[in-house]
Parts: sequence; structure tokens; C-alpha cells
Amino acid sequence: MRFLTFITITILSCATAVAQELFSPNKALKLSFSLSAEGTPVYSLFYKGKEVVKPSRLGIELFSSNEVKFGAEITKKEGVNTSLYHNFEVVNTQNTTVDETWQPVWGESQNIRNHYNELLVSLKQKDTHREMNLRFRLFDDGLGFRYEFPEQKQMPYFVIKEERTEFAMTGDHQAWWIPGDYDTQEYDYQQSRLSEIRAINQKRRQANLAQTGFSDTGVQTALMLKTDDGLYINLHEAALVNYGAMHLNLNDKTFVFQSWITPDANGAKGYMQTPAQTPWRTVIVSDDARDILASDITLNLNEPCALADTSWIHPMKYVGVWWEMITGMKEWSYTYDVPSVHIGKTDYTTLKPHGKHGATTENVKKYIDFAAENGFDGVLVEGWNIGWEDWFGHSKDLVFDFQTPYPDFDIEAIHQYAKSKGIKMIMHHETSSSIRNYERFMDKAYQLMNQYEYPAVKSGYVGNIIPRGENHYSQWVNNHYLYAIKKAADYRIMVNAHEAVRPTGLCRTYPNLIGNESARGGEYQAFGGSKPNHVCVLPFTRLIGGPMDYTPGVFEMDISKNNPNNHSHCNATLANQLALYVTMSSPLQMASDLPENYRRFPDAFQFIKEVALDWSESHYLEAEPGAYITVARKAKGTRNWFIGNTASKDFTSKIHFSFLEPKTTYVATIYADAKDANYKTNPQAYTIQKILVTNKSKLTLHSVAGGGYAISLFPLTDKAQAKGLKKR
Repeated sequence: MRFLTFITITILSCATAVAQELFSPNKALKLSFSLSAEGTPVYSLFYKGKEVVKPSRLGIELFSSNEVKFGAEITKKEGVNTSLYHNFEVVNTQNTTVDETWQPVWGESQNIRNHYNELLVSLKQKDTHREMNLRFRLFDDGLGFRYEFPEQKQMPYFVIKEERTEFAMTGDHQAWWIPGDYDTQEYDYQQSRLSEIRAINQKRRQANLAQTGFSDTGVQTALMLKTDDGLYINLHEAALVNYGAMHLNLNDKTFVFQSWITPDANGAKGYMQTPAQTPWRTVIVSDDARDILASDITLNLNEPCALADTSWIHPMKYVGVWWEMITGMKEWSYTYDVPSVHIGKTDYTTLKPHGKHGATTENVKKYIDFAAENGFDGVLVEGWNIGWEDWFGHSKDLVFDFQTPYPDFDIEAIHQYAKSKGIKMIMHHETSSSIRNYERFMDKAYQLMNQYEYPAVKSGYVGNIIPRGENHYSQWVNNHYLYAIKKAADYRIMVNAHEAVRPTGLCRTYPNLIGNESARGGEYQAFGGSKPNHVCVLPFTRLIGGPMDYTPGVFEMDISKNNPNNHSHCNATLANQLALYVTMSSPLQMASDLPENYRRFPDAFQFIKEVALDWSESHYLEAEPGAYITVARKAKGTRNWFIGNTASKDFTSKIHFSFLEPKTTYVATIYADAKDANYKTNPQAYTIQKILVTNKSKLTLHSVAGGGYAISLFPLTDKAQAKGLKKR
């Protein structure tokens, strides 16, 4: 069902800076737009009468022709104005209202309403006659706006030196942030005042395989903020296409953020050919933190699905040959006998295996058996292909061919064995950030996947980008990530990209993008651990743009029990790990731990086996950034519900089951922290109880620090099930 309404009003203006106001459909938000005395576009935003964004300037700075050394001129005349942020006049405005409902292929809801009021402001620069439009869309829960450049003789091509979008905050807000970085998002989140970012940033750079900071006050989006008077504000972007990713650089005296676009190797922020447009800049705002998590603005600002047929796109729950390597028990490589690998020339059959290789035929079959026994969809195998002996740190171009397996990985035998068990294999493509090499082999790699019926690929971009000097989130590299997704769709392959740019809702347009990492994932629990608040921040930040392949489900928190040489500790309780399958929704979910650890706790593992991946409804019941999240979701095509809660500190959760179907009794199985649970000293202490609930029931549960709870709810179909169960 799709409902669409358009109302259009056009207002013409002759060089006068007529102020424009735009209200959200429910009138809670108001946008104000005008031109300053210098002809600079200025906007501000209000929520329920409170100022959210103070008057903030908009514009673009261009490279002059003598600065541009990249083969693209902005102007043929020296001395011509190279700014697109002053001397403008308004030539016309247009107002539009849209109200429609659309259905995602997968996601948190079966139906998404796209309801906004729009203001399109057409501008012309007085001296150059260059044209630039500003399009504002105001939803009930926030604002999206972007720059648009019509096709024009005055500016057929241009190169962006800097985007000068401002977000002027009203005070020294609380912020949940990670440092601005062109090459990694894998930081633990920091909570501080805006005024404290500089001092903290100077001290807390974390080691990573690729890292490029740019400012002591630079932060990444999505940025979560909270004002002293209780407003929640989220700053991000949507539909990142053909442009560098946006960071934010803070003036910590005035609390004004300016956009900071990731540059390319030459320092350019974007090469543009009109007609063109930037990604959307977004401001989500509410006085209720739950509204931030429930917002669909990011998806709504992306284009509708571009794929004519999506029948081959299916959510997947998987296990894999991965945690063994992450914890250091086994290795991706096959041998120690080769100092450097020459793809196409190195003969592995003549080399002695070191005996620690994880991706062996025998080992993979064990995971296939485990997946089949427990109702999983797939098995991921990393380290199956040649080249891992010298894959990282050598700035190597021809690093993998994505086709040739190691001698001890029989790709045909694995295919046949998995097929006999009803299991799909997930391919792994680590590019070592040699993008040119990946594109060199991409078609053949996808063809190999089709040959052996692999429906999904996990791609990786560890290390410094090749071509050398490029950044992970620059325009050219972002275009590569999208190219890989489009190419995969041609072969009916789903993509889970790691180390790629953070998502901005493109999964609406290309739903075969079923997952990303693009943040500090669960693997860091084996690299020293993440803070207990980490999973209570990610839904407010990283997940605003799309689902994450976080790899939850760690049951053995003391990593030394897997590998005596690794003394890391997972900073979470077992119940917390179960809750993540609901609080961090994704159509691609991994049970990341070893099969033997799941066999130790079969009653708790039952929740991972049962929890859904795709939802028809989601209800955020409780939320506070970095503190706690409680969410209930209904599995698509069923009457079953699942609830998850994670908490960074001791938290008493009080929930009402009003979202349940009326006049229906449900069997609720509750997996919760035991009274003596402690994420450091007693993380595996949990309780399981069953009760009967209806839509009139209420429940109080306690979560310890780093803990949580998970609940499955199935309609009562047999009165015998109710025997001995208490009703709430």
C-alpha cells in the first residue's frame, strides 16, 4: 500500500532576502531560512519553541583554477569568486508536502511512513550567475537538507575545497563521540561536554591498522548530543553517494560544528559535474530518547529500491571459522615457509603447512554440522584463499585473487557437504585495502561465488588504501564501496562490508547491502575489551545509518580459556550478549563464539536459535544514550515477539506489554542476569524463567552493569503449556 500527497506552492522573489519558515507536519519543528546581509544562506531550527540549532551558515568553497591540479577547472578566468557561500539572491522558493508509506525488503518495520514538508530555495550568485539550490525536508522528528547544483554553463564542472555547513549548538551539550578520522571508526565512545573534547582527544588516540585524524576537536557522525534541558539531538548524513564522508569540526569556544569532508589524496573534497547534489545533512531531535532510535529519517532520505527483483535477498543467521583466529587460537595463513607470496606463481603444494590454519576442510565441516543441527542459515569461512602469509603491512597491490583456495580447503567438497546439510556458505573477501586489485578480480570472484552457490560475501578493507594516499572515506573510495554493492547485485549476491564507510541508509536503495561493520565491533572483546556502555551508545550513533554486523553471542568472556596467551575479557554478561540480537537489530546476525562454548549453555543458546532477524514492528520501550536500551520487536510473518535490554550500569527496567495482541496469552521466556552476576567476575550467571503475559501485564527486571535481559514471547497454543506457569 502506498499513499502519496503533493501540495506545491511557488513564491518568487527578486534579490530580496525574504525569510522563509517551514513547519513539520505535526508543527513541533520549525525551520527558519534567510540570507544574511552578505547574501549567505542561513538556517535555524526550533523544537516545541526551543532553539535547537542557532542561525547557521551554509555554503561551499571551491578550488580556484590555479589551485586545481587535477584536470578539472572551475573557471577559465582568474580572480573570479570561488565561493558558493555569499553574494546570493533568492530567485524562487517552492513548498511541497509528501505523505507516503513504503515497504523495505527487510528491517525493523514492515511499513515505513515518509511524511515531510519541503522547502526548495533556488539561489543565484549575483556576480557569477552560478546557481545553487537548497532543499530542506522537515519531518516530525527532524530535518534533512542538501545542496543541489542544476546543470548550467556557468559551472559545468567544479572541485570542492571545503563544505561550510554549520550546526550551531545552543550550549555546552553532553556528547557521545569518537574522534574524527579519515580511515577508521573503530573507537570506544567517549561521553563528555563539548568543551572537553579537545583535551580528551589529545590523549586518547587508539592504535589501529589505518588511522588518520585531522583535528583535536574533530568528531565523527552520527553524533549524539543531549542538552541540559533534556533535548536529544543527533547529527548525521544520509544517502552518501559520490562524495566524501562528513565529519564535524567543533569550535569549542562558540560550540559551532562545521562540516569536514574526507579529502582525497590531493586534498579535494569532491569532483562534481552538474547536475549534482550533496548527501543529505540530518538533524534528528526530540525530548524523548526513544524517538531518536525509532527515527526513519535516514532511510526516508535515500532513493527507493533500485533492484527490480529482491526475491534472492534473505536475512541470514550464521556461525563461522572466525573467532578461533580472532582470539589467536588459529591463523588465517597456511604456512611459515614463504617470505612473500606471488599470486599465480607461488606453489603452495610444495610448502609445509604450519598446522594452525583454521579454514581446513575438516574444521569447516564441523561448523557446517553445528549450523545444521541448530537451525542456522550459513557458515562464514575466513582464510580459505591463498595470500594470507604477507597480506598486510607491505602496501602490496596484487595481494589476493579471491579464487584460489589453500591446499587444505576443498571448495568443491565443502560446497557439496554444505548443500547436503541445507547450509549456505558465506564467502570472505579481504582486500587488504587494495581497491584496484579487488576491482581487477571482482567479476571472477563473484562468478566463483555463483558457481558454488555462496549467497553472501563479507568484504574487508583493513590497512591503508591503495591507490596510495587515498583515505577510506573519500569520494573515490566511497564510490568503490557502492560499485561493489551494485556489481554484487548483478550476481544476486548480498554484501557485508567491514572497514567500509559508515552507513547512511543506502540499504534502502540497495537492500543486498545486508550489513556493515564500520565501527568497533564485537571482535574487540578479544582485543582487550570494549566499555560496558559501548552497546548502549552504538544504537544512537552507528546504527542510525543502518544495521551492523556486530558479531554478538560471546558466551565465554574469559578469552584466556580459549587461548592461554590472550588475557582479554569480554565486558558483558551472558544475558547482555543475548539481548544484543534484539537491541542491535540486523538482517545478518552471527553467533560468534565457538560451538563448544554454546554446548556448555544449551538453555541460553536456545534464545539465539529462536530469535528472529526481520521484523514487522519495533517498539522502543526505554532508552537513554550510553545507559540503557529496551526494545520489543515482532518477528515478520509471525505472532512472536522478542525483547532485549542492555544496560551499562545497574538498571531496573519497568515494561508494559501493551504492544501485544489483545485477548491473547503469551508464554514469555525470560533470560536475565542472576542477582550475583557481574560482567567482570561472574558474567555467566543468569536465570531463565517462564511466565504467562497478556497486553495488560507489567514486568520489572533488574540488569546489572554490563548486563541485560532477553525475552521470547510466543502465543499460548496449548493449555498444557500453561501448567505451572504464573500469570503476570
